[in-house]
Amino acid sequence: MGAPVATAEGATCVSYNLFGVCTLWAESPADPGDGGGSRSGSNDGPNGVPIMQIEGHYCMPTGLADPQPPQSEAVWEGRTDGAIYVCEVPAGRGGMFVVGYLISYWSLTAPAAPPDPETLAQQAVASMELQAVRIGIVPEAQPGSVGLVGMPNWMWVSAPDAPTFGPITRTASAGGWSVSATAQVASVSWDMGDGRVVTCAGSGTPYEASYGAASSPDCGHTYTRQGDYTVRATSHWVVTWSGIGQAGTISLDLTQATDVTIGEAQVLTQ
Repeated sequence: MGAPVATAEGATCVSYNLFGVCTLWAESPADPGDGGGSRSGSNDGPNGVPIMQIEGHYCMPTGLADPQPPQSEAVWEGRTDGAIYVCEVPAGRGGMFVVGYLISYWSLTAPAAPPDPETLAQQAVASMELQAVRIGIVPEAQPGSVGLVGMPNWMWVSAPDAPTFGPITRTASAGGWSVSATAQVASVSWDMGDGRVVTCAGSGTPYEASYGAASSPDCGHTYTRQGDYTVRATSHWVVTWSGIGQAGTISLDLTQATDVTIGEAQVLTQ
């Protein structure tokens, strides 16, 4: 693209996209030996390596340019030390018209690679301290509470909150890089202890005495034999995360258990 173009702020354009628009400005370091490198914006990443952004999106350092461009290229800015490195703007993140391209920039030393975004996402999830659901069920799990064979049982998440049902959002950072994650329970599977598993999309409806012998509108079960059953409620968490130019999902299951007693009506009336 010819000679570098200096700005009023003293920065120089060292890389252009296919449309002739400057995509990377470099600040001339006071001391060429300080490993300053090129930067876009003012954020610094790990070990002082610049975080370069284009139109609000990260570009990802990918290593040495191969082959190295001739030292007559503008990106060198007349330097003879250091090397030219490449930073990638991920496909679909460079604007409406540019669907992925590379930026070349100078650095005295090899830039530190950004942290693994999924590792930061896992750290964000760990900081949420997610918990299994609190079980609400009729018959209640307490002495003297007995359900009946053939009568509806109700299951629900008792007092759902952010740690037990979501949504909950946390951010993890390392050296200037950040990843944000949001967790939400997608469904709850109720293993009723009799070989049946009931999957409920929501938190269920808490039972009230006024409902009588009605069935739960969204999360219920009917036992066909008397006995003592262990009910296990497994909440299926879905975590969506994004950062450092990437995004993904993490699945996580947490289980809580309780016991219920089911009896025959004729036995209870004797």
